Amino acid sequence: MKNRVTGIGGIFFKVKDPDRTKSWYQKHLGLNIDQYGTAFEWRKSEDPDQKGFTQWSPMKEDTNYFQPSEKDFMINYRVENLVELIKELQVEGVTVLDEIEVTEYGKFVHILDADGHSVELWEPIDSVYDSLVEGRTKS
Repeated sequence: MKNRVTGIGGIFFKVKDPDRTKSWYQKHLGLNIDQYGTAFEWRKSEDPDQKGFTQWSPMKEDTNYFQPSEKDFMINYRVENLVELIKELQVEGVTVLDEIEVTEYGKFVHILDADGHSVELWEPIDSVYDSLVEGRTKS
């Protein structure tokens, strides 16, 4: 494979009160917030007319979304070809936690890293994601 990870797709972290956290970041740091947090919008270096996104989301501290990891955060990495990458990771002995989920804005799967962190891999369809995201923070 030419590229495995191409960027950070999102940062997800547990907090007691996600709405309070989002409001604080909106008020003090100027993030444009929606129900999920914010999507940082950027341009692709190889094609500046194309947008890319990095999602920032505080989540309830009792979320099950990171399981089996007990860590307080999860990083989502953008990848080019999720199906091929998963095949290679399985050969390399990486724990794949679930089946690839296909959504209108991309493909997702979760793996465990060497320290027990749940890691989300995302093969995005940025043009669809662009039409869905409401809260976005631009540079």
